[in-house]
Amino acid sequence: MENIIKYLLYSDLGSDFNNWAVLIFRLLLMLELFRVHGMKKFRVQNGEKEHVPNPLGLPDKLNALVATFSDTVVPFLVAIGFGTRLFLLPSIGVTAIGYFVVHRKDSIEVRDVPYMYTLAMLFLWSIGPGTISIDHYLFNTLFN
Repeated sequence: MENIIKYLLYSDLGSDFNNWAVLIFRLLLMLELFRVHGMKKFRVQNGEKEHVPNPLGLPDKLNALVATFSDTVVPFLVAIGFGTRLFLLPSIGVTAIGYFVVHRKDSIEVRDVPYMYTLAMLFLWSIGPGTISIDHYLFNTLFN
């Protein structure tokens, strides 16, 4: 269990430059995810809220909850570096399903958005949040 917690929290990218670069990357990526996709969850256009596709056939409320959580709460948590690797998983799932299922027959131009979000979040998941994060503080508190 300790190894899992260490993997989830520990991420030192080797230099101050790298850690600052991933902080900026994290902030900009999550700001855009929230601004473009998260804010749609709160807007009403033509008297209706955004329709969230449900390609897996989940119960509608659960599907909406996962999509809303992934586009509104996750960006905030990842931006501050809290539970980064754990909380990225639902967003990676939503964007990957968008790419592989929802937009599979669309043009490359349409598929590009979920593809790029999926790649960017997979990259961030693999390297972690760096030392300028709440995860790093928690790691040092728990294991030092």
